[in-house]
Amino acid sequence: MHALVVDDSRWMRLFIGDLLGKMAFEVRFASDGREALACIGLDPPDLVLVDWKMPVMNGLEFVRAVRADDRLRDVPIMMVTSETSMATVAEALAAGANEYVMKPFTFEVLREKLALMGFE
Repeated sequence: MHALVVDDSRWMRLFIGDLLGKMAFEVRFASDGREALACIGLDPPDLVLVDWKMPVMNGLEFVRAVRADDRLRDVPIMMVTSETSMATVAEALAAGANEYVMKPFTFEVLREKLALMGFE
């Protein structure tokens, strides 16, 4: 399976990528939403994990753009962010995110959320 990790923090991209690698995902990376859209348009991944706060195109804008594209509409998206208010969770889910994980998180939390999305 292929996953795309989208975060402007290099450290966070590598951290999430390492966790996904332990779950047998092949991982690609993007540092903002625009770069991620270019990436998935060519070769849609099985899963996208995206941060909310990023330059150029933030995670919420990215989710909305993916859900507006018929070719990408069904790509599972997990919002992984430090935004912790229930309003932001609701906004992300309403925009089309399938799951939401609040930073900081553990490997177990990520694995549980991925299991809820059908990735075991």
